[in-house]
Amino acid sequence: MFDYGTLKELWWGLVVVLLSGFFITDGFDMGVGFLLPWIGKSDIERRVLLNSVGPHWEGNQVWFITAGGALFAAWPIVYATAFSGFYVAMLLVLWALFFRPVGFDYRSKIENPSWRTFWDGGLFIGGTVPAMIFGVAFGNLFIGVPFRLDNSMRSFYEGTFWGLLNPFGLASGALSLSMIALHGGAYLLVRTESVLQKRAAKAVTCLSLLTGLLYAAIGVWVTRIPGYRIISGPGPQDMPNPLAKTVVREQGAWLNNFHAHPDLWGIVITVFLGTFLAFLGGWLKSGRLAFTGSTLAGVGVILTASVSLFPFILPSSLDPGASLTAWDAVSSRLTLQIMFWATLILTPITIIYTSWAYWVLRGPVTIESVSREEHTLY
Repeated sequence: MFDYGTLKELWWGLVVVLLSGFFITDGFDMGVGFLLPWIGKSDIERRVLLNSVGPHWEGNQVWFITAGGALFAAWPIVYATAFSGFYVAMLLVLWALFFRPVGFDYRSKIENPSWRTFWDGGLFIGGTVPAMIFGVAFGNLFIGVPFRLDNSMRSFYEGTFWGLLNPFGLASGALSLSMIALHGGAYLLVRTESVLQKRAAKAVTCLSLLTGLLYAAIGVWVTRIPGYRIISGPGPQDMPNPLAKTVVREQGAWLNNFHAHPDLWGIVITVFLGTFLAFLGGWLKSGRLAFTGSTLAGVGVILTASVSLFPFILPSSLDPGASLTAWDAVSSRLTLQIMFWATLILTPITIIYTSWAYWVLRGPVTIESVSREEHTLY
């Protein structure tokens, strides 16, 4: 039904949709994990926060797993190269995520302050480390990843984990953590009452300003670092061959797509609009307004990065011509077509049952209900 070039572009868009779905759902419970020690001052208050995300956090990770699976199936060379280069970083994410299931399940099993404090720390790590590392990884795409390909398409990574922790990567990690924490605070503004809601509102107002400032600062920074541009090579309809192109690095090249399509600047406006709405929601203690704003801001940041990088998926700092793109690092047409129809059918089903679960379990979680252990899990 679709030609090869269209399928390549569709899969770029679908992966962006999956990443956005991951942020919208799993992002807020990671944000709650980060905010746990700041908003929950006592054991009962932290139980309220955990019960606000308790029914949903495990299902939310479906988006993360699906995005990883889509990356492997649609761009296997990217998957192999990225996970080789970011191996230590991905292990840190995995180890941090281990704290989430055991933390949620074990924390309230024993009424011991030290025991519960330990698992609270684990849940904080489980929310903070992945959010930070995801941003660091995206930041390093803009400055290039130190890998090369040989003639048999084997990838060789020549960097270290510490090399990922460069100033631009850390700034991107701070933006990622800030926008996820903002999303978590906005969610708590919807699901809590009284003093917890007041603390969440204060966190939202501060984090919305921080997110907007970091986004603006990184945007200016991007204009001053060398970007990548393809000057010759296979196009969307051609068979994949990552080594059959010529790539140059130019200052400000990451903005080329925005210059070529001025309507895309609407994405940047959306991010600032989102942070403004989130700030207004925190100021007015309006959870729905704040959550709408944090959603727009977070999805806008993801779209900004995706549009800037397109069609590059994994730029190489050692050999720009070996950079992997949506045109040449992709699976076969048949694979993309089968996956497309499977995604087209299953994604709406996932959205429907997830929305239904949120609707059934809507409403605030209160200290009184948790104290009486009414409909609580943790």
